Amino acid sequence: MATKEPHTDEAKSEDKQKNQPAKKTDSRGDNPSAGRTSGQSKPVAPARNPWPLRVILLLFLAGSGLGAYKWYEHQQALKDESQLELLGNIDVRQVNLAFKVEGRIATLAVDEGDAVKQGQVIATLDKRYFEDDLRLAKARRENSAANLLRLKNGSRPEEIAAAKANVADRRATQARAKQDFDRYEKLVGQGAVSRENFDQAKAALAESEARLKSMEESLRLTEIGPRQEDIYAAHAQLAGEDAAVIQSQRRLSDAELIAPSDGIILTRAREVGAIVSPGEPVFTLTLNSPVWVRTYVNERDLGRIHPSMAAEVRTDSDKKIYHGKIGFISPTAEFTPKTVETRELRTDLVYRLRVLVDNPDNGLRQGMPVTVMLQLDPPGTTKPTTNATSSSAEKQPPEEKPTSGKDQTNQDASSGETEQ
Repeated sequence: MATKEPHTDEAKSEDKQKNQPAKKTDSRGDNPSAGRTSGQSKPVAPARNPWPLRVILLLFLAGSGLGAYKWYEHQQALKDESQLELLGNIDVRQVNLAFKVEGRIATLAVDEGDAVKQGQVIATLDKRYFEDDLRLAKARRENSAANLLRLKNGSRPEEIAAAKANVADRRATQARAKQDFDRYEKLVGQGAVSRENFDQAKAALAESEARLKSMEESLRLTEIGPRQEDIYAAHAQLAGEDAAVIQSQRRLSDAELIAPSDGIILTRAREVGAIVSPGEPVFTLTLNSPVWVRTYVNERDLGRIHPSMAAEVRTDSDKKIYHGKIGFISPTAEFTPKTVETRELRTDLVYRLRVLVDNPDNGLRQGMPVTVMLQLDPPGTTKPTTNATSSSAEKQPPEEKPTSGKDQTNQDASSGETEQ
């Protein structure tokens, strides 16, 4: 018994040394039961491959991304069916401001970039010449008015009395000439006077009688007064002078250049002291209203829009939304490639649109690129059939009524006569 104990201790030490590698393998995650069997060691199991799990994870992520993309495409398709996006540019009306009369520029009240209001005086001409013309026209008008008044009032009592006095004088002259003639007539028969003296007395009598008759007619005209035609002529002359006064006043008022609408001065073409002719531009004014977007819609989307459709306008500079509506759809296509077109080229035709935009803050400028969003009507909505706001839409010809055979024969006969 005593001899076997050392052997037992050695065996235990050997078993302990054999079990140490098994414990090390245990710590690496291999099968722990390999070190528990005394005197035996099992092979180490290989490590698991992580790639299948990674592939499954990648496939899951790819499927999720594809599903999200499909959902996004579906939402975009729904959005595209309810909205139409158009690209265009802002258009603003511009007016060349000029004087209607010629003259020298006296003052210029505004400069480029200044805002003006409707009715504001922005420039004036030298008014002295126009004021002189107005005074001359008024003087001529007063002369014509006085002439008309004189004709309407007729002859004064003093004029009638003067005419009567002239008649009495001529009557006395005629009576003296008659006495001389009678005396010479008796004496010429007796041979007391010559025949020449008798002829002179006879001529003097005839002259006095003629002058008396003339004075009597003048008295009659003086008592009757002016002719009615003369009064009408005086009325017409006065009306002409009134028109001349109005023209002079208008020319004087046209010496001021007035802004026709609210806007901003774009250019200033003339300076103080320059001599300008009628219609020669002095300023260029950009109007604040109306403001519209010039854009185009293709043939495929033409049937989805109509006049007065609400629109939203966005600029590239900020996110502010301006509201408006379609005010014009061109009745004709533009950029037509050729007369005979194929089905593919047919969809490339575009139609010009004009979208009227409210511009309360004057944030829209000439030529600014904008995006127009149109909220399309739901399917089945009845759309207007007339382009009420289109100024250039052609009127549809009236429908021809069906004609009977007799009426058609009469029309053919009349057309044949016309050709002959």
